[in-house]
Formats: sequence, C-alpha cells, structure tokens
Amino acid sequence: MKLGKYSFGVGDRFNHQGQAQLRALIKANSKGVEVTPVWNKSNREHDIVHSEPEGTRIEADEAVKTLGWEEAYCVDADHINLSNVDRFIEHSDFFTLDVAMYIGNESPVENVEAFKKSCAVLGGEVNIPGIAEPIIVTDALLDEVSGKYLAAVKEAGKIYRHIESVKGAGNFVTEVSMDEVEEPQTPVDMFFIMKMIADEKIPAQTIAPKFTGRFNKGVDYVGDVEQFTKEFEQDVLVIDYAVKEFGLPEDLKMSVHSGSDKFTIYPIMAEIIKKYDKGLHVKTAGTTWLEEVIGLAISGDEGLVVAKEIYSKALARKDELCAPYADVIDIDDAQLPTADEVEGWTGEKFGNTLRHIPWHPDYNLNFRQLIHVGYKVASEMGEKYTGLLEKYADVVGSCVEENIYDRHLKRLFDL
Repeated sequence: MKLGKYSFGVGDRFNHQGQAQLRALIKANSKGVEVTPVWNKSNREHDIVHSEPEGTRIEADEAVKTLGWEEAYCVDADHINLSNVDRFIEHSDFFTLDVAMYIGNESPVENVEAFKKSCAVLGGEVNIPGIAEPIIVTDALLDEVSGKYLAAVKEAGKIYRHIESVKGAGNFVTEVSMDEVEEPQTPVDMFFIMKMIADEKIPAQTIAPKFTGRFNKGVDYVGDVEQFTKEFEQDVLVIDYAVKEFGLPEDLKMSVHSGSDKFTIYPIMAEIIKKYDKGLHVKTAGTTWLEEVIGLAISGDEGLVVAKEIYSKALARKDELCAPYADVIDIDDAQLPTADEVEGWTGEKFGNTLRHIPWHPDYNLNFRQLIHVGYKVASEMGEKYTGLLEKYADVVGSCVEENIYDRHLKRLFDL
C-alpha cells in the first residue's frame, strides 16, 4: 500500500468534519499538488471522548463517498503500541508505531553485539551526499546509539510483525514515531535509527523524529529556526541515503507530529522538500477541534454560549486537562482571561482570540492551548455539543476547510 509523496493528517476529535477536511484537500489537488488525506485519532483521544476506531473509518469512508474522492486515503491508528493496537487493526490501514517510551531502555547484550557487528559494513567513516561532516563510526558511538534506540526499534519490529500477521504484508502503511521525548534526535541518530529499522525489516514509509525546539499543540514553532533548518535538511538527506543503502522503501519520508500551525517553519520545510524533491507527512490532530469551537462562537446564540462554557470549565479544570499533554503545551496562567471576562465577549472577539492568526491583536496563544486540551469538556456535554455541530454545520465546516487549506496546505506546498 502506497501513501503518496505528500500526505496530511486530518485528526477529528468528534468525527463530524470529514467532508470539510476533504474539501480542503480537494482544493489542493485541484492546484496540482496531490495530497493524501489521513484521518488520524489516537488511543488517548478515543479514551477521552469515548469513541472507537470504527467511527474514524466510517467518517473517512462517508466523506470519500459523498465527495467522490477517487484517490488514496488512509485511517491512522495514531500513537499505538502492543497494548492497544488490536483495538485498531480491523479499521485502520496506517499505523503510527509509538516507541518513544522505549528510548534508553537496556537491550540484551547479544542484541547490541549483533547490531554492532552489522555496522561493520559501514567502515570507519560514512559520507552522506550534501552533508559536510562525515559520520565517524566508532565503538563508542555504536554503544551510544544502541543504548538509546535499539530497544525502541526492536519494539517497533514486534508491533509491526503483529500487525502484519493480521493485515498481511503490503496492506498497510507503517510509521515509526519517536517524537514525544525531551531530547531531540540528531541527524547522526537518525542514520543509525534508519539502519536499525532496516535490520528489523520494517517497511516504514514515514519516520517521526523529535526535532530541536518546541512543537506545542496548535501553536507556532518555538526555537532556533536556523538550527531546525540545518537539522531538517540533514534528516532529509539521511533518509535519502538510508533508502539507497539500507533498502528501505523508496517513498520513505519525514513525518512532523504536532505539525499543525508551525507557520514559522512551514516555508523552510516547503523549500527543503522542493529542493530535494522529497515527500512530507504532517499531522494536524487538534486543529479541527479548535475550528469547531470558533465556528460555534461566531454562530452566536447557543453556539457562543457553549463555546464560553467550554472555556470556563476548561479553566477550572486546567491542571487535569493539561496533564496528558504536559510535554507539548506551555501556558502562561497570567495571560489567560478570566471566565467572567470571556463571558462578556462577542462571538467575533472569541473567534479572533482563538483563531491562529498570530498578528491579530486579539490572538492569545495561551487561550488557544487551553481550549486545545479542553475537548474532554465538550465530550462530556454529549449531544449538547455534537447537536450544535450539526445545527451550525455550514459555519463550522467553512472554518475547518478554510483553516486546513488557507493556513496550512497553501503554506506547506506553496499554493
């Protein structure tokens, strides 16, 4: 199963925006850029909103059928491991193998020795075209990278083979994810991770590393842009080299998790993938949920009332809601408006505060991050929330479509 050169993760907490999301990708395709939609929803998100992977599959299939989409599309079992993958196997054809928690775990001595022996073919120095500094292969370096990543990649192999035993080889897309950790992986790390993935015979089509800088949920990139540029470009070159030398799938490409709204680095990524004619996968899981709240707010009446209620309750339960996302949010409590203050806002004011237009005077990234993690509040509302999504479907859908196309796809693919 082939993913395509460019693919875009369109996560949807409540399974209501499949058509709006797909309309945005249809626009991109009409401009000559073929982008594969991937509906993704993690085990954590299913647990929080009490949904099942079957719902994501139904949403995707119905959107595709209704809009007459005839190209490839996928449903991603996002951030899964051996403990929960069976929940997804029947309904998914894209599997994000999240092995970040295994980074740094000790490996059996025989596994380390086998890996080091397999690296003998590399010689003492690896020169990757386009990267000035060679990789000097030493015993100490091999000990270091195997100590960090070998257990994680071995676990990815176990998960992959379990899925393959059910789905069959070639019938699904595999991504290896190591992004939810504090320490970024260097291009040198990436080189050896690629070697380990090849040794495990995992036909990975995407790889999601941890980059330098902060990739907080739903807001812009924070970090050293120059360093990110160098790192991203070298990672692309490493992947290209690994495909040729290690026999990995020729369409293997970079995946950027929490990639939504990283407007500062979108042009950088766009330039680099264009320069080397490479693919890209970007995940935008929470963006749609935020646009739903914006759509309800600007609809006014009961939609605005519910939007304000979501914020008020999220503010009161901030610590609880932020806990699962502690590594990917940074909220300055002093910059959060009070519930009473928000109660006096118009729908326009609420929407402008939440919508990710950084130069707008009302925009508040702290407000945005809190609502981003506050979808549990909406889930607890049940029909009260989802009923309004249906009542104001035109307004909400328009917000979702505009956000994905105008603020994401156009920037990423220079449309």
